[in-house]
Amino acid sequence: MIPAKSTEQQRESYTQAIVEKWSSATPDQRRRGCDWYVTAHELASRIAEGHTEKGAGVLAALSANKSWAENCRLARKAFTEGKASGHVRDAITKANRIMGGTDPSEILPMHLKTGYFYLCIADPENTESVVIDRHAHDIAVRKIYGQRDRGLGAIGRYNLLADCYRAAAREIGEVPSKVQAVTWVAHIERE
Repeated sequence: MIPAKSTEQQRESYTQAIVEKWSSATPDQRRRGCDWYVTAHELASRIAEGHTEKGAGVLAALSANKSWAENCRLARKAFTEGKASGHVRDAITKANRIMGGTDPSEILPMHLKTGYFYLCIADPENTESVVIDRHAHDIAVRKIYGQRDRGLGAIGRYNLLADCYRAAAREIGEVPSKVQAVTWVAHIERE
């Protein structure tokens, strides 16, 4: 597990790894990554009949440990049936509260992945929000951790990596969520 507090040299190394992964992306990977949150935003609006933040909140609430395809299926089903199902009780409760009108930022852990996922979907051009998942971590540290714990539940470690993605985004000239999405696509499609 990487340290939650890092040296400037470590931070620079993580940031450079992100920039290098961005640079390694093919034009197609870059296009798809840059479009990822925009497409998710459109889906959120569609499934929640124009209430994009509600749709984004439900997608985020139902996202933990689910593939994107399964996440979308569960969110669509929740809006169609008027109640969430097919996930752990905590995720279902959060999704149902959001569908009931509670602001997602009052329910989701806004300082960690799920909260940032909501923010990126709700506003794909947000200049601060960035999702740090296992892939974002592995890109930054240049190492595939597999099933090992990355410690991303620790706010300090999460914020360290988020700051590195923000620094890489400034260097690239793009918003952090697009940098994260492009590098994610390039990472999962690596040869």
